[in-house]
Amino acid sequence: MTPTFSGFGLGLRKPHYGDFLEHRIAVDFIEVISENFMVDGGRPRQILRDIRARYPVALHGVSMSLGSADGVDGAYLARLRALVDEVEPLFISDHLSWSRLEGFNAHDLLPLPYTQEALDIVCANIDRAQEALGRIMLIENPSTYIDFASSDMSEWEFIDMMCARTGCELLLDVNNLFVSASNHGFDPLACLHAVPHARVRQIHLAGHSRGETLLVDTHDRQVPASVWSLYAHVLPQLGPVATMIERDDAIPPLHDLLGELGTAREIARERVGTTP
Repeated sequence: MTPTFSGFGLGLRKPHYGDFLEHRIAVDFIEVISENFMVDGGRPRQILRDIRARYPVALHGVSMSLGSADGVDGAYLARLRALVDEVEPLFISDHLSWSRLEGFNAHDLLPLPYTQEALDIVCANIDRAQEALGRIMLIENPSTYIDFASSDMSEWEFIDMMCARTGCELLLDVNNLFVSASNHGFDPLACLHAVPHARVRQIHLAGHSRGETLLVDTHDRQVPASVWSLYAHVLPQLGPVATMIERDDAIPPLHDLLGELGTAREIARERVGTTP
């Protein structure tokens, strides 16, 4: 089991590197995109070393491609393991999705059918990744825009069985849950009820956009009231959990993100007695 951690953090993005290097920022941890630092030496790795000396760091991947039928890439795992050994992260996470097939990388988080065949593939890939990394991984629930006719179980039935078979734990993205529930006509509170709560170690909070017919997980605006409401609802059902604000586009001044993090702290104080 991953050690519990109940701090509040931000996703570190390039516009704020200087802030974190020059000042002591009021966060309990930061999260970085693993692939941005999976390089041998150079300035990116040195920046991460300097920041790691000040803050605990979580590594969040976007291209492990756990749903790929041809398996996870061994060279990728070796580079990630080198980063893990240097950073000693709080968590290592990636997505329940696929992006790579036979050397082609779509650079997107593509959805999976919820079938026994897909479950077998995902579990085999998680087992291999966890063995290579020497750590339990956190797997993030996806934001989805289509249903597969072949699916014979729900998303959360799939995820529950995935955790039971591999021992992996969960990064619960509350915005992703809301986006997927809205796009498929599900009750988001019912979806929250189906989450295997004992497996959740970290929470992502983010914003989304509205397209012509669907919500889109864009991470380009503030956390909306709908997501805050779900966060407040699920917190009392969880054990100690880390909470992070995630912003990837239209990135505002650091002060604005710290304000959102303050909202998360206040909700946690009111709902579970966590000190802000």
